[in-house]
Amino acid sequence: MKPSMRSVALVGVSLWSALGAGAQSRTYSNKLAPYVSSPVRVVDRMLELANIKPGETVYDLGSGDGRVLIAAVEKYKARAVGIEISPKLVAEASAHIEKLGLSDQARVIQGDVLRADLSRADVVIIYLVTSLNEKLRPRFEKLLRTGARVISHDYAVPGWKPARVEKTDGRHTHLIYVYEMPPAKVSDMPAKN
Repeated sequence: MKPSMRSVALVGVSLWSALGAGAQSRTYSNKLAPYVSSPVRVVDRMLELANIKPGETVYDLGSGDGRVLIAAVEKYKARAVGIEISPKLVAEASAHIEKLGLSDQARVIQGDVLRADLSRADVVIIYLVTSLNEKLRPRFEKLLRTGARVISHDYAVPGWKPARVEKTDGRHTHLIYVYEMPPAKVSDMPAKN
């Protein structure tokens, strides 16, 4: 390719990239954590440990493919709301929920978990990194009512003492942290002598 043709090609690719990036919603362009789905056996155990009662509302922050929402509705007769930043995952999960005929009980909202209104949540499921859990902690403390449960896959919520921690069996070990609102704070715990 001649130098002038190469320059035109590079300008074209740069312009295309810039337009594509600019077309994305700036509100949701900041991914907070990588998408990694929870294994089905971990989802089942998290929901079991959450002690969900029929009619309660389960929120899944970073809901990905919607598997937690679907399981909560199908197995526990809960209502379920997912918050997901990726438009692609929102579309895929929403289509799957609709295909299963669960649209009246479950929905996925495209949004930032750090801005989500959690005031209606009875249970919040998270599979997010520790630093993000730490950023969410003040929102949980402000918005979740007494008795609400926060269930975290693999990553603790810094500053809180879990009511229970369970280690799963299997080829890959997973930790499940169970917190009940208001959670015991690490600083509230008596010092060991």
